[in-house]
Amino acid sequence: MSDSNHVVELLRGQFTGAHDVLERTMQDVTPEMAGWQPPGVANAIGAMYAHVATGEDALLNGLGRGAAPLLASTWAGKTGLSELPPMGGDWYAWGQGVVIDLAGVRAYAQAVYAQTDEYLASLTDADVGKEVDLSAIGFGRQPLVMLCSILISNVQWHTGEISCVKGLQGHKGYPF
Repeated sequence: MSDSNHVVELLRGQFTGAHDVLERTMQDVTPEMAGWQPPGVANAIGAMYAHVATGEDALLNGLGRGAAPLLASTWAGKTGLSELPPMGGDWYAWGQGVVIDLAGVRAYAQAVYAQTDEYLASLTDADVGKEVDLSAIGFGRQPLVMLCSILISNVQWHTGEISCVKGLQGHKGYPF
């Protein structure tokens, strides 16, 4: 690690750690478990998992990097989703109707994680201090590091929800 990229290395480590816990939590999830709709207004595991991957892809590549997300470029039509989630729309309604190919979403998620790490590895600490327009998600103009923080938190929050929904199905949630 260079002396000038402590923040970038911290972000890379946080993404890697969050992705690792999510994937370890997902490792024993079957397609049936992923599609099970919990009572109340929570979404199924598959929809939450897809939300994490598509959100990170669309927001970091689109808003942060200013590039086409994988879901609209090299992974278009191959994300494992019957329909893409709405940007700024009703995630619950989307989660109720989307059909998930769990293997497809898993492969897409791995590509997203690799893209995230590749992008972050190309940055300096000065780069992550540059402002990006996060108005589309209600945060106005913020430094790129804030977007990364939001996305890391999103992985962690939904990993917790996935763990809970696994427990509601009688399975062990977190892998530890």
